[in-house]
Amino acid sequence: MNADNETLLRASFFDFTRTVDQPEALSDAARYFADGLLTLRAGKIVSLESWSSAALRVDSRRVTDLRGKLIVPGFIDTHIHYPQTEMMGAFGEQLLTWLNNYTFPVEQQYHCATHAAKMSDFFLQQLLANGTTTALVFGTVHPQSVDALFSAAERLSMRLIAGKVMMDRNAPDYLTETPETSYQQTRALIERWHRRGRLGYALTPRFAPTSSPQLLERVGQLRREFPDTWLHTHLSENPQEVAWVRELFPERNGYLDVYHHYQLTGARSVFAHCLHLQDHEWQCLHDTGSAIAFCPTSNLFLGSGLFDLKRCWQENVRMGIGTDVGAGSTFNLLQTLGEAYKVGQLQHYKLTACEALYRATLGGAQALDLDDKIGNFAPGKEADFVVLDPAVSPLQQLRHGNSKDIFEQLFVLMTLGDDRNIAQTWVNGQPVWQKERAGSTPGCCPHTGVPG
Repeated sequence: MNADNETLLRASFFDFTRTVDQPEALSDAARYFADGLLTLRAGKIVSLESWSSAALRVDSRRVTDLRGKLIVPGFIDTHIHYPQTEMMGAFGEQLLTWLNNYTFPVEQQYHCATHAAKMSDFFLQQLLANGTTTALVFGTVHPQSVDALFSAAERLSMRLIAGKVMMDRNAPDYLTETPETSYQQTRALIERWHRRGRLGYALTPRFAPTSSPQLLERVGQLRREFPDTWLHTHLSENPQEVAWVRELFPERNGYLDVYHHYQLTGARSVFAHCLHLQDHEWQCLHDTGSAIAFCPTSNLFLGSGLFDLKRCWQENVRMGIGTDVGAGSTFNLLQTLGEAYKVGQLQHYKLTACEALYRATLGGAQALDLDDKIGNFAPGKEADFVVLDPAVSPLQQLRHGNSKDIFEQLFVLMTLGDDRNIAQTWVNGQPVWQKERAGSTPGCCPHTGVPG
């Protein structure tokens, strides 16, 4: 292919060259070029190398010079609810009351395809403005909520996994369905969207309390019929929720066993939260290759509990980071990682910036079973990445300048950083969001009236 079809970017780069199963291996897997060259072609990574090794053979006139910026793989959000965008910051409740008072009334609106389309565009722009290029997303019980989100993501060539909520009890009548209706509507959505471009479908039973045994049987049937779909739900977020599950499913050996009984554990099964697990549940997650989405801002906001970061490594369970908007209070994964650090501190666990960024990139890709496609700058991977400006305030400039190495610079970014540090977001080899032109870049949707 003609080299004229290649895109060349010069900047600093940081990524991880391989997945790891112990935190001690992270430093060896980390790769940093203070001055590097990234080559892209047709939406894929061609190479990442030092500038010194490439300079003699590269026409510098073809290079986009981003020196002073740090480019990392696109952030991966492994648990988020797009309809809850419009209720972020709802005051002062724990999980079950919060769902009834805020979440369910907001989700009722998504029966309207026009509203769903408007909010889908806004939601995706919020992801991109915060450097998130892949997400695992809850819709609502309405099929049109998922149609709207996938349509918007397809226009951006964005890698997105989403699903219609499946829910047939213990929720308002306006959001419940029969197991048969849930099965039929979900099946139609899978056939319409799964593996279409960069899109994937996730079977999405909200959580065990809103799922009858008959509904869970139907979810299991769909998993067998479409074995390469994802399974996305909640697990052991809140002590009252855990107790409720024991009452609803007394025949099962704990919360996770409800899902495991219906064959909903395994590769591509992602369980959000996992704060109150029993020993045998950790073992089941490991044995089945299931994954966890750790959601620190949400867990703190709702007072749900503290995730055991150390135990996750000890049990060798795959884990990614979720913002869990709208209980989560930010779309920004830098801020989310800063809160994850505090969760670790409260348990005498020192979460390094190296580990945190791994979980938000290649580790998150592994949790979603996508580490063969995204998560680092390996040749052939899809070209999703974020261009970070590491020093956008006087305080950040001071701390960036006196940091002794890239790891300290990354720690400063995750503790002092936010959406101001996102300079550009690239999806499928194309810039889809730029800070200085956020109102007019590709991917913004001015016809909706929603700001980009």
